[in-house]
Amino acid sequence: MNTAIEVHGLTKQYGNHIVLKNLNFTVYEGEIFALLGVNGAGKTTTLECIEGLKKADGGQIRINGKMGIQLQSASLPERIQAREAVSLFAYWNQTEPDPGLLETMGIQEFAKKQYVQLSTGQKRRLHLALALIGNPDILILDEPTAGLDVEGRIVLHEQIRQLKAQGKTMVLASHDMAEVESLCDRIGILIEGKLAFVGTVAQLNEKVGKQYNISIRSEAGVAQFATEDIAETLLTLLAQYKAEGKGISDIHVDRGSLEQHFISMTRGEKG
Repeated sequence: MNTAIEVHGLTKQYGNHIVLKNLNFTVYEGEIFALLGVNGAGKTTTLECIEGLKKADGGQIRINGKMGIQLQSASLPERIQAREAVSLFAYWNQTEPDPGLLETMGIQEFAKKQYVQLSTGQKRRLHLALALIGNPDILILDEPTAGLDVEGRIVLHEQIRQLKAQGKTMVLASHDMAEVESLCDRIGILIEGKLAFVGTVAQLNEKVGKQYNISIRSEAGVAQFATEDIAETLLTLLAQYKAEGKGISDIHVDRGSLEQHFISMTRGEKG
């Protein structure tokens, strides 16, 4: 596979505090790659080094293609209209606004509104549209759906999927594990400035163990159980419920979520 971003030996520190410790990872063309980590793990600093907003203290970063950026904290002048912002960014990129892009991002519905009048969801869509002006090969998205309601997240997720279908490469940082699990091809988990894991969610499942979650609803209420031996545990539980005369109305079994695996890994690495 062709590489879009190559990071080798990336280090960054502020004074005596080392934020990034020899990071090595590759992002491939056409994939969505997520950086995960608790607050302070180094996600945003990593993205800012890739974007060129911060200078790395060591290592190399290779970008193979044109890059568009949606910052976590971004703002525009309060009185600028959405369409004016689009025209301004198009001018900077020496191109013309793409009507198809504006329609896809839903910008036309609030094109004449001033920035101060836009909802959080509209601002997120506008910033994503601005990042796409100039037709970049690579998109950097830092917490792209932060502050959005459920409907806003669904809309933006669909737009991200459409961009992937067009062959865009995307790197995103997010605290929303469900978002990452549904959108991303691979993930990297940062723990205290180090990459503790890079791979698919399925590979993470294998790394942290094959834990199942069992939820049993009975007349006594809902009880939760966790196990690695699903067959033996279910048989034992069913026998126990029968012996105690508790009628079961529902049983739900699922594999551990990305969020559970993430918590398990971060606790293990720190512990």
